[in-house]
Amino acid sequence: MAPAARRFAISQRGGYDALVPVSAIEQSEDQVHEAGEAVDGGSFVCVDCSLPLSLENSEPMPECPGCGGTRFQRASIFSGGAPTMEQPIVQASLGDRVKEPEGWLEDARESIEAPGKYLAFFADGRARVVELKEGWSRIGRSAAADIRLDDPTVSRRHAVVVRTPDGELSALDDRSTNGILVNGEAADWASIADGDELRIGRYRLHVIEAAGADAS
Repeated sequence: MAPAARRFAISQRGGYDALVPVSAIEQSEDQVHEAGEAVDGGSFVCVDCSLPLSLENSEPMPECPGCGGTRFQRASIFSGGAPTMEQPIVQASLGDRVKEPEGWLEDARESIEAPGKYLAFFADGRARVVELKEGWSRIGRSAAADIRLDDPTVSRRHAVVVRTPDGELSALDDRSTNGILVNGEAADWASIADGDELRIGRYRLHVIEAAGADAS
């Protein structure tokens, strides 16, 4: 089964907004593209290993540089239609942003109770912590984004973060206007891990791999 797109609802954990997945949208197998096939430009994910790949218009689909696989699906899922759940998609704005307090990231890391992989960022005067489950997490200014960043520096379809079944994380530029930076370096896609910083417009999202509050 193809990876799933997830939406998040807000709950309070340790004084921070923790976000947990509330629904999924699946892609069908008839959207698979084979290596060598000429495809319209866009963002794709290897069916076998979930490695993201970005192509220009009318460029032949290559073999996966990660595993040598030959089957791909489109990574962008912003066209999946209107949300069907009542829980709100995560929204954040920099309009009322205050200076990030010293130590906020360390406090956010310590507040995480469950083991897992997360994105943390500071906006609207508070920390946000987003749990990354297996599949795709869509980031952008669109109302269909899983993590909506409401700022002119963010494209409607800006980026996708992919978590593979093995727990590996990758960030993919979804043909955004301003691109993405990983640890200060421009990237079409990149593997990300604990301590890495993903820059999307004026936002800085930090990768956290947590053992959980109950770990010894």
